[in-house]
Amino acid sequence: MPGSSNDEGAGVAPQNKGSWSTFLKSIASFNGDLSSMTAPPFILGTTSLTEFSAYWTEHPSIFVAPASEPDPAKRALLVLKWFLTTLKSSYSTRSDKFGSEKKPLNPFLGEMFLGKWEDAAGTTQLVSEQVSHHPPVTAYCIWNDKHGVQLQGYNAQKASFSRTIHIKQIGHALFTIAAYNESYLITLPSLHIEGLIYGKPFVELNNCTYITSSSGYVAKIDYSGKGWVSGKKNSFTAVLYPQGKERDILYTIEGQWTESFTIKAGSGSALKKAQPIETYNAKASKTTSLTVAPIEQQDPMESNRAWQTVAAAIMKSDMDTVHIEKSKIENTQRELRRKEQAEGREWQRRFFKRSSPPDQVFDQLAKAIPGERIEAEKTGGVWRFDESKKEEGAVKAPGITAPPQQPLAPTQP
Repeated sequence: MPGSSNDEGAGVAPQNKGSWSTFLKSIASFNGDLSSMTAPPFILGTTSLTEFSAYWTEHPSIFVAPASEPDPAKRALLVLKWFLTTLKSSYSTRSDKFGSEKKPLNPFLGEMFLGKWEDAAGTTQLVSEQVSHHPPVTAYCIWNDKHGVQLQGYNAQKASFSRTIHIKQIGHALFTIAAYNESYLITLPSLHIEGLIYGKPFVELNNCTYITSSSGYVAKIDYSGKGWVSGKKNSFTAVLYPQGKERDILYTIEGQWTESFTIKAGSGSALKKAQPIETYNAKASKTTSLTVAPIEQQDPMESNRAWQTVAAAIMKSDMDTVHIEKSKIENTQRELRRKEQAEGREWQRRFFKRSSPPDQVFDQLAKAIPGERIEAEKTGGVWRFDESKKEEGAVKAPGITAPPQQPLAPTQP
């Protein structure tokens, strides 16, 4: 019987079952944000949340494709397709690689992750920065100057427990195409963790998200998963329609974001007769590797350099060293916050600016989304990329040069 005591920890190695059982009991009784909890060693990941921004663009050619489409409806469809291709990387990569979802490292204030993709689409740049620690917020900007495409956004995560772990993502992303002076607002999916009782957790997306365009099109994506009786894991249905004309569906996309999905014109009974415009195979689609500067050339604030000893210790299941090295970073951060408070100043963000609502672009695009609003009180403000820092954020061979700023994390050799 699913969920019985015999099933508990079925996916956990025998030597880890005791700690997994204890962990399940602790999260069930925990009152607060679960991200602050210490997970068992075998469920810890070596990747910082700041690095997760790279999942948006593991297919750069799909990311820039909308810029080459003159028809606004088809352009909106290509933006929707691109977004759907990001889901597998964003929410399934750790499970695919390790056999289960892993708890990421919690970034420190000012932590950065910089990189670039180079392929047929040209050079696509990434800047990701932890702009707030209380609450934890990551901001990011990804751009391709050759095609005039940019994505920027920010998000916080709030985790809670009710029969399983639920995670609400707070924030949004903006996708812009310079050639058409066009903007798209992208809302972020909520999610929950399946397979927790068995010790093989994986992500399932909840409810729905929207993509709205300044050219007047709306995409709605409904997520569903495998239930007790029917359904397939990681399923979704997406529709694209002109704003204010929800019944006039132009395109429908159905499938599983971890497997494959099919794009067809129209909706309802017409779909049965419609020939697929395209079938996308998420498993077969090759990703482009992100290039980052060598560790020794990275800024001390960059994720890979700052966390390298912690990550190495996690890989060895050396939890004593994990605790010692994490404490070094955390204590350095606490001391800096005390110093800033004493001097009446706050940490200066490297690549992003904080503003307050109203936000003209967001407000205009959010009109087509029921109940959508900026929750600035939960993200420490509205975070936007500082365009004057674009050149500084670009990763150039052989690496980036750190601006003259006091290191805020222990410098690793």
